[in-house]
Amino acid sequence: MLLPAVLSPAWSQEPSSLRLRVVGGLAGVNQYKLEERFWASDLARLSQGRYSASIVPFNKAGVPGTEMLNLMKLGVIPMGTALLSQVSTDEPDFAAPDLAGLNPDMATLRRVVSAYRPTLSDELERRFNIQLLAVYVYPAQMIFCRNALQQLSDLRGRRIRVSGQSQADFVHALEATPVTTEFADIISNISSASTDCAITGSMSGHVIGLHRYTSYLYALPINWGLGVFGVNRDAWKAMPADLRTLVHNEIPKLEDAVWKEAERETWAGVACNSGVGECPGGAAGRMTVVNPSPADRRQLEDIFRQKILPRWIQRCGANCTALWEQTIGTALGARPGGRP
Repeated sequence: MLLPAVLSPAWSQEPSSLRLRVVGGLAGVNQYKLEERFWASDLARLSQGRYSASIVPFNKAGVPGTEMLNLMKLGVIPMGTALLSQVSTDEPDFAAPDLAGLNPDMATLRRVVSAYRPTLSDELERRFNIQLLAVYVYPAQMIFCRNALQQLSDLRGRRIRVSGQSQADFVHALEATPVTTEFADIISNISSASTDCAITGSMSGHVIGLHRYTSYLYALPINWGLGVFGVNRDAWKAMPADLRTLVHNEIPKLEDAVWKEAERETWAGVACNSGVGECPGGAAGRMTVVNPSPADRRQLEDIFRQKILPRWIQRCGANCTALWEQTIGTALGARPGGRP
């Protein structure tokens, strides 16, 4: 059941101010904390008290992540964050900028998102009546395992937690078994031996204590975890013009802060899980960090080219070959048939 704070209308009108209602990203991670600070305190300060907001993370508001865009389309959630890995089950083209194996580093990810953002914006408006305001990112998704591994081939036969279809394609290509579970269920599945490994954010995994249940961290970015933040266009148009201007001007600053934090946390997460290097907060773990070999990096590129991209195009439909070539393919010089 949705909490009252996230139900329509888009705001509550108090005698001297207007209060927005926002659904944010995953609870407990620093990306959400940045969202929370902006909406819960910065908005009121920037507007001299005229506007404020309440915010709840979607995974603590009883909101199914797969239904976020539909609920925003209906206006049930006027302003919200949707994870592309979750909504792409029904909207496979939305998975394109964060396919497993596509973005080995943050610089590549930035180029890819820049190339694909106009498509995301247009399709969110056309299909869901959503105005795109920001694209958020989480730290790199890496592989946590209970038992030893030194290379990708060691994952053969293991049960590995995944959060989306392209991660599942990656696991299948390694002759392992993907197990799709929610972020909140990672620890219970690992601790009960229902899964042998988990793909999740390097810092996100540390925050939930995954270092206490796994011993090996394979420090190869598989993908990143993108989210879109938007607003129902009818609710947006009904907001006061100065509030729209304020949000339009300030949200890019929040987006930039989220991206910088995700980049910093990617490697801080490795340090926190291993106890090697500076851990900015919490008790450091003692995991063994396995750095990918050049051969494994090439293998991931081959898996992307031969398995992940073709299977995405198959799910996405005939038009998606052209869509890829006109956006991400052009930005990277990568075509469905292979990389230059």
